[in-house]
Amino acid sequence: MADEQNERRTQQGDAKGAPLGLDKVIDHFENHRNRVADRMEAGDLRGQKIRSRSEKLLTRILSGVVYVVIVVSCIVAGQWSTAGLVSAMAWLCCSEYFRMARLSGRMPNEILGLAFALLFPLAARLNGLPLMLIAVFLLLIMCGGWYVVTPRASIADVAITFFGPIYTSLSFSALVLIRMQGTRVEGAIFTLLVMLSVWANDTLAYFVGSRFGKHKLAPRISPNKTLEGFWGGIAGSVAVWLCMAIFHVSGVTYPIALVAGPLVGVASVAGDLFESRIKRGVGVKDSGNIMPGHGGLLDRSDAMLFGCMVAYLVMHVGGIL
Repeated sequence: MADEQNERRTQQGDAKGAPLGLDKVIDHFENHRNRVADRMEAGDLRGQKIRSRSEKLLTRILSGVVYVVIVVSCIVAGQWSTAGLVSAMAWLCCSEYFRMARLSGRMPNEILGLAFALLFPLAARLNGLPLMLIAVFLLLIMCGGWYVVTPRASIADVAITFFGPIYTSLSFSALVLIRMQGTRVEGAIFTLLVMLSVWANDTLAYFVGSRFGKHKLAPRISPNKTLEGFWGGIAGSVAVWLCMAIFHVSGVTYPIALVAGPLVGVASVAGDLFESRIKRGVGVKDSGNIMPGHGGLLDRSDAMLFGCMVAYLVMHVGGIL
């Protein structure tokens, strides 16, 4: 009889103690709390993920707005402000390029390379292509002289020192040459539309690739790029150039638009992939961190470097510039 009472007390709980089933409930909630704490520490909670994505998106948007406002303001202000802007941007891009080169074990002459990165856009504004060509020869001679007097320098260091400002500044100077054409207002509008064609290519490539992308464009270099996105970007670039032809901006004709649109689009993608290949080669995600949410300035300018250069060449060959 006593055994039965003890068993009943164990199953139902006595007046002073808690029921045995409550211990299981307490253990369950304790384990749940521990799991939540672990996920919270790892930032894996749903609320944390939503907040993190929202913060990153807001940071990216604000950073992008500041970038666009500065660029548009300098281009609208005049030719010298455009040259100054491009010179500063080229210097930063070249600095990020040399940083990645050092990560790969190379030792470029940064003082020499960065000095010419500042010089090329100013040379373009002063005397256009002739003075830019003189600057290229001068850079080559000075790189050769540095190699001769510096025993530790390798030929790879010389090549990187020479290529850095050519890649990041000489190509960027095409934007200055474009801005110098026509009246103040016409030159500003034309320059912004050329840049818009590059931005449209990048934007439409992203949205079309995200929505419809199935076939990888260059999986070993940039896994997120797709063929569908590539063609969407080309369509965006062509659309901007056709708008220029429709409204007769700076003498752009339909044949020029149909040539420049695809070429600028392809060049923009090539510039993006080129910089991605550099980053993948040295094992970094971004070229820098000067633009919150975007990475480095070279990350934002890679497509523009090649795109604007090709736009200028097409306009020059077509007799517009």
